[in-house]
Amino acid sequence: MPESFADLDLRLVRYFVEVADQRHFGRAATALRVAQPSLSRQIRRLEQQVGARLLDRTPQGTQLTEAGEAFLPPAKSLLRSAARAAAQARAAAQPSRITIGYTSGLIVTPAVRELRRQHPDAEVQAVHLEWTGAREALLDHRVDAVVARLPFPTDQLHVTILYDEPRVLVVPLDHRLAGKESITLDDIADEPMPRMRDSDPAWSAFWRVDPRPDGRRAPDGPFIEALEDKFEVVAAGEAVVISAGVRANALRPDLTTIPIEGIEPSHVVLASRADDRSRLVAAFRRLAEAHLTSPAEQT
Repeated sequence: MPESFADLDLRLVRYFVEVADQRHFGRAATALRVAQPSLSRQIRRLEQQVGARLLDRTPQGTQLTEAGEAFLPPAKSLLRSAARAAAQARAAAQPSRITIGYTSGLIVTPAVRELRRQHPDAEVQAVHLEWTGAREALLDHRVDAVVARLPFPTDQLHVTILYDEPRVLVVPLDHRLAGKESITLDDIADEPMPRMRDSDPAWSAFWRVDPRPDGRRAPDGPFIEALEDKFEVVAAGEAVVISAGVRANALRPDLTTIPIEGIEPSHVVLASRADDRSRLVAAFRRLAEAHLTSPAEQT
């Protein structure tokens, strides 16, 4: 017999949401840092609590059942409500606390250091986030402010543009375009671009420049799972990548970058929850605008 809603184990709900988002038990187990057999048992426990099968394993991966599709949105809402309640309790008990998130390739240290200097009694933490997780981390109250690159959904957020970064093409050293001072999109019209599974369409369109200004679609390259995979397929000659904030040979010695003319730059932003009135968030925003500038301006 299913248990009441109040008896649901939030830890199990979080496990289910991770598997549902990943569509793969192995990747979800890695992200959750639990053994895969243990994760399977926990999901079965949750299904017993709910009273319905939520997930099916198929040769193509893990799929949501109809019950799972129905359960996923309120499950995410439940986790966010719990995180919000905990954050509000912590804020009441520790009014001088802020957690600042940042994504790969971005440096927040100057503003964080100055915030600590100006507010010595505050607890200031800086944590790295997955490059696709800025908005979710904010709405889940895991962080209070995020420095990240657009595009990502900004509804319910307060967003301030800090600076712009030109986008560049990343290619292997032996690529036909390596060494050029700059290129245009016409130069890479037939070059395949990697694809991220289940990525936000606006994010994919921006970083693949897809469609191109003439209406052509960007050629499809291999699917990748992580940032490191992106540069591996480039080094292997399977694709080229459009990136930002990357200097020649900065990531690995077998890659180089070429400026791309005629496309919009990447916007580096500070985002926080739209309804957040924290004095520390406001202070960090001021400091970020003053201290977090384009790397080109720092040289």
